[in-house]
Amino acid sequence: MDLDFSAAENAFRAEARAWLTAHVSTSRLPSLETAEGFAAHREWERALFADRWSVVSWPEEYGGRGVSLLQWLIFEEEYYAADAPGRVSQNGINLLAPTLFEHGTPEQRARVLPPMASGEVIWAQAWSEPEAGSDLARLRSTAQRTEGGWRLTGQKTWSSRAAFADRAFGLFRSDPAADKPHPGLTYLMFPLDAPGLTVRPLGRLDGKPAFAELFLDDVFVPDEDVIGAPGEGWRVAMSTAGSERGLTLRSPGRFTAAADRLARLWRDEADPADTALRDRVADAVIGARAYELFAYASVSRIAAGESIGAESSLNKVFWSELDIALHETALDLLGPYGELADDAADAPAHGGWAEGYTFSLAGPIYAGTNEIQRDIIAERLLGLPKGRR
Repeated sequence: MDLDFSAAENAFRAEARAWLTAHVSTSRLPSLETAEGFAAHREWERALFADRWSVVSWPEEYGGRGVSLLQWLIFEEEYYAADAPGRVSQNGINLLAPTLFEHGTPEQRARVLPPMASGEVIWAQAWSEPEAGSDLARLRSTAQRTEGGWRLTGQKTWSSRAAFADRAFGLFRSDPAADKPHPGLTYLMFPLDAPGLTVRPLGRLDGKPAFAELFLDDVFVPDEDVIGAPGEGWRVAMSTAGSERGLTLRSPGRFTAAADRLARLWRDEADPADTALRDRVADAVIGARAYELFAYASVSRIAAGESIGAESSLNKVFWSELDIALHETALDLLGPYGELADDAADAPAHGGWAEGYTFSLAGPIYAGTNEIQRDIIAERLLGLPKGRR
């Protein structure tokens, strides 16, 4: 792995940094988990798209710049270092889009990707069900064949962004006679304002509706919104899950930027005599740098034609635990003020540390629980026998 950047990569970094410096406001946008904040973040997506910064690694025909995965990492580093707004479109860009690139039709890519890149259509993830979270194979929601499409019935829960999003993607059981659990599932896209569909927001610890429950009662979806072949949804979904657990959902720039802010917070606010807290800050910085180097190594392997496969589970366990430790350290450093919400006048960093901590608590659960990821690591990477299942 070559740790030196080329002249073209350095030029790309400089261009990204200049654009972000000119466009990122010093005023923090409202939380994207509110109606006001969601609308403001959608406008930010449109600004990114206007200058082709919303999806830099996508082909130009869909609004991207066609840059390499390494340049995408560079952009992410600059994006988080600039403290730019959170990406309200990340479910679509980081999860559905890779699935469409691998399994979608040319018509689906041409129809779905440009409005996703521009923020015109925001996507929600609709995988989990009341009795099927990490073990997706247990899902019960059904897709029944009808003329020209499918009828969806069932319930989805913990659907990210669904409270305010426009469309969703998920798995449905389309062949009840198939041997369970994996065969007979179909991957579908559907509008959240369709007749027969009810969206019920779910509050996070801070009360903001970061998730929603979806109740589907005979919701019609046309054939054109099936991704991959009917009945092969599990195979399609595994590529989405790999993206979610791997690099795309949590790029290292997110953690290196947060670790740098934590180090500055320590220098500005901490008691130098508190060596225990100092060591936790150092551990967070080291963890972020370690994850960054691991990510660069993974990108080098992908560029050489390899895949990271089950190693995406290592990524998922590492960044989810690092995220909690980093934000816990910041809150302990700030004391009682650190717990103030974003709408409190005295909230440090406009409540960013508190909101980041609240979100980090979900990390070991979503994208497949860490218990499941450790099973995958044990069985597929270490060759250990199957355990708890």
